[in-house]
This record gives sequence, C-alpha cells and structure tokens, in this order.
Amino acid sequence: MPETTQQTIERVGIIPVLRAKSTAQAHAAVEAMIAGGVSVVEVTMTVPCAIDLLRELKQEYGAKLLLGSGTVTTAAEAEATIAAGAEFVVSPSLHPDVIAATKSHGKLSIPGALTPTEVITAWRAGADYVKIFPCSAMGGASYLKALLAPFPYMRLIPTGGVTVQTAESFLRAGARALGVGSDLVNLEAVDSGHSNHITETAKAYLEIVRTVRKTLNLS
Repeated sequence: MPETTQQTIERVGIIPVLRAKSTAQAHAAVEAMIAGGVSVVEVTMTVPCAIDLLRELKQEYGAKLLLGSGTVTTAAEAEATIAAGAEFVVSPSLHPDVIAATKSHGKLSIPGALTPTEVITAWRAGADYVKIFPCSAMGGASYLKALLAPFPYMRLIPTGGVTVQTAESFLRAGARALGVGSDLVNLEAVDSGHSNHITETAKAYLEIVRTVRKTLNLS
C-alpha cells in the first residue's frame, strides 16, 4: 500500500523550500536533492513559472517525488498548484480559504502561523500541520517547545532559521518535520557548478533526522 502524503513527510522529516530564480536552476537543485535521498520538495509561487515547473517535475519524477506548493495565499493559487501536481499546499500565513480549497481536493494543508492564537485558529480551520514561521525570530526550538506545551497534539513544522546546526534541537523540541530553505537549497552552489554540495547537505539532514528519531524511539 503506498504511503500517504503525511507518512512521506514524517518519514523524510524535511521539506526543502525551493525559491529558484529559473526553471533550469530549480531542476538542478531538485536533481541534487534527490541524489541525496530527499524525495519531498516545496515549489514556491515566487519561482518564475511555478505552475509549469510543478507540472514538469511531476512528469519527470512521478511517484518518486512528493510535490508541494509554497507561498500560496489564495484559493485560486491552491487550485492551480494542485491541478499541476501538488500533493500539499504551504502558506507563510493563515488563509482559511486556502485551507478549504486544499482540503476539498483531499490534499494536505500546511498554513503558516506564529502566535498561539494563530496556531489554534489554523488547526481548527482544518490544517494537517501548522508551519511556524518565522520560527527562529521568536527563539527557535525553545519557542516551538513552548507552543507544544498547551498544544501537545499539534503537528508543527518550524521554518525559518532551520540549518544543519539547529535541526537536532528543533526535532528534539517536537517538530514533526522541518521546513528547510537556503541551507539545503543552495542556489549559489547550483550556479557555481557545485550541486554536489546540495546532495551532501541533503544526506546530512536525513542522517540527523534518523539519529534523533532513533534516540527518541520514534523511528
């Protein structure tokens, strides 16, 4: 039986946030991440021709890559990205209409929130996970742990300030997965012909996830 979107996200443990400046750059970054064992990617709406890129990645990788869309702030954007192949929809902020549109298609919803009020509002609106953004600006792992004290049942994904150095602390604080930006999706490495840096960083993140979960008896 194939994995659900939720099972894949939690197994991989990281969601790379792709904010490429071109489709060629995006393809190279995705290829490098997959070489490192990462099979999840979030294509943000800030990428030029993001919808076309989602379609291309879906056609190229099929079931080997779990595609999501990011920086989605309208229901129309959610609909368009889902039609192009997105299995999960991520927002930097809270938009109930985006959650509703995503859920109406049976896809996984990850709205953004920061304060306790926003987090509980997102959860009650139907979020499958809540993206805590920008998490590092509020104290990082300690803030995530503080949010989970009154909301231990919530599935939180910290984003913003997640690096190889901070990943372990976020996971130990209770993160279900990590939203990872430029620390992994290193576009300068792509442009300089050193995409192998992305591959090696991907492997490092997956090893951190595996090790922490093993010590916490979560694997």
